[in-house]
Amino acid sequence: MTLINPPLLTHGGTHEARAFRMMIRDLARGSQGVTEADDLKVRQLATPSAAVRVLDGSGIVRGATWGQGSYTQYNVGDHTVPIAPTAASPRSDLVCLRVEDPEYEGTRDPETDEIGYFHVVSNVAANLTVPPNGMTAIPLARIDIPANTAVITDAMIKDVRRIANPRRERKLYTASPPSDQNWPGNAAGSFVAWPPAARWNITVPGWAATVRITMTIAGVQVLLGGIWGSSAWKLGTVQGQSVTADTGKTDGSERIHLISADTRSIPTSMRNTVQQLSALIAMDSDSAGILQADVATTVIADVEFEEGVL
Repeated sequence: MTLINPPLLTHGGTHEARAFRMMIRDLARGSQGVTEADDLKVRQLATPSAAVRVLDGSGIVRGATWGQGSYTQYNVGDHTVPIAPTAASPRSDLVCLRVEDPEYEGTRDPETDEIGYFHVVSNVAANLTVPPNGMTAIPLARIDIPANTAVITDAMIKDVRRIANPRRERKLYTASPPSDQNWPGNAAGSFVAWPPAARWNITVPGWAATVRITMTIAGVQVLLGGIWGSSAWKLGTVQGQSVTADTGKTDGSERIHLISADTRSIPTSMRNTVQQLSALIAMDSDSAGILQADVATTVIADVEFEEGVL
């Protein structure tokens, strides 16, 4: 029989360790990595020397063998990991959080030996970001060490951590002008927040590393001639990529949709703050036409924050 019994947490049953590991795997949706943005970050020592330190944090390590399940491991306080000096040639080392379970590999004794430990894979490719195949481990940092070097600094440390299950927060914001809001452009053709109705105060999560925003000004009216301009969005000090709007020559009126979208990094200063999100428009006043947002216009902002390593 291949089905593992009894099911986990059945009263009176005896459960194998791998049943709990498979529960961790299932709850983590098969993903592995650090738990939150600052977990298990690798830095230089307070006084740089031939070692690095791994900071506080936890992670999930998926077993390299099917049915092995996943392990949880956490570190409290700085852990020092020695790094061998280089000789006449540069070298790259990969610092990992490794689990060596004797049921699947190695001969370590869980009663006396460290089963989870920080491991250095030495002399790896200069672009490597993952542990060797078959190793139960998650990568933390690659140390790119120049020749004849014994002191490791932050400049040599490449962060290769990944969050096992990044947090995401997505919301839709809508607005419609209560009356006509016209924009003929300005002499410089520079961006302004328009239409005035399309402004929202948004709380930026403390864990947010990136934001994806799609801004749609739907059903805006072009009057008195053609326009050439650009639309974009701005959140706090962060502005998204602009998209050109060009109707060509026209003598009548028409309704168009202005759509812009971009992914941007969130500055540290913006996290855990309230920031204004605005639709932007740029149009030179020398163009014949004007833009009008009215009661038939709807502005839609699709905003998604995503967690990433910091």
